[in-house]
Amino acid sequence: MLEPATRAGAVAPFQVMRILERAQALEAAGRDIIHLEVGEPRFPMPAPLLEAARSALASASMGYTPSPGLPALRQAIAGYYGHRYGLDLDPARVIVTPGGSGALQLALAAVLEVGDGVMVTDPGYPCHRHMAALTGAVVHALELDASEGWCPSASALAAQWRPDVRALIVTTPGNPTGAVIEPAWMTALYAAVRERGAALIVDETYQGLVYDAADASALACGEDGLFVVNSFSKYFGLTGWRVGWLVVPPGWSAVAERLAQNLYLAAPTLGQHVALAALAPEVLARLEQRREELRQRRDLLVQALPPAGFSLPAVPEGAFYLFTDLPFAAADALPFAEAVLEGAGVALTPGSDFGAGASAGMLRFAYTEPLPRLQSAVSRLREFVQASAGRDPTAASAMHATVAAWRPTS
Repeated sequence: MLEPATRAGAVAPFQVMRILERAQALEAAGRDIIHLEVGEPRFPMPAPLLEAARSALASASMGYTPSPGLPALRQAIAGYYGHRYGLDLDPARVIVTPGGSGALQLALAAVLEVGDGVMVTDPGYPCHRHMAALTGAVVHALELDASEGWCPSASALAAQWRPDVRALIVTTPGNPTGAVIEPAWMTALYAAVRERGAALIVDETYQGLVYDAADASALACGEDGLFVVNSFSKYFGLTGWRVGWLVVPPGWSAVAERLAQNLYLAAPTLGQHVALAALAPEVLARLEQRREELRQRRDLLVQALPPAGFSLPAVPEGAFYLFTDLPFAAADALPFAEAVLEGAGVALTPGSDFGAGASAGMLRFAYTEPLPRLQSAVSRLREFVQASAGRDPTAASAMHATVAAWRPTS
């Protein structure tokens, strides 16, 4: 009997999708569920973008674009780096892709040989390690420390480096931690990677969603051996339109274009037209207003979650996530997240999705709901923790018993 490829079998499922499926089943049965599990803020699409979509459908060809993307969009992305970050970027280095995932696939395919080592952060976005493994690479974890704000440092890299490593993948702002790598740290990290002859792949999908730190780009560090992944999904809010981009080092555009031609031909045409409109000044001003609302949501949860039993090892400076400890030192986040969903009607992501180390005992909160819903979520969580564990010295044991006793009803 034909069996799946070993590489395919090694790709672990997202536990959050199990949580989401159960949450949707509970909603279908009449339960009110507060969704803090999936990373998709529920903002309405700005009217200028809807109009851009209608206009493109009425007047533009919906056939394939050039594989690297619409020339006007590549020019506009380069211009965005200029006016926002003061960077002079050649549009030829910009390759438009089907979402940030397409950009990451291009970077990995361009850099890696079968058997090469790739370092990914733990905690970190799971697709990084899964996509690297599918190229035939050997994946190594770069363990992050909450005492350093969950940021990868040059010293941690030196201590954990493996001789087979061909590329390091880091994210800023981070998923699931919300950590922002400061420019000086990024410069040191880039230098450490290049000294070892490897490539640095920086995922900046959440770029722009920064609250307390510098909003910068790794492109300020240099050019050689640096690949920057980005997307219109998070700051721009265009998740379903599936448009991202990859900035490649000088001289790599032809390689990336050949790979794009063979992997996906071109990014979605309508999505590219909408993405172009998203870079207009009036739309960017509205997106800044949304960023301020997300800051307010973060501030609410940073203040309210620790008294409810969910401590924060490090305060996030960007993205729209908080990465918290479990109440009463419960050992495994997955059954706890299932119990919270069933008992409190709040959907959270277990930390085991983001790594095999300390992440397994943590939870990710996505503050994607409006402030009143977040307040309701905190109230439900507080009541759940108190009802499950009480205030006696056996609180931890009581919580473990509650988690162990939960079983799905459908």
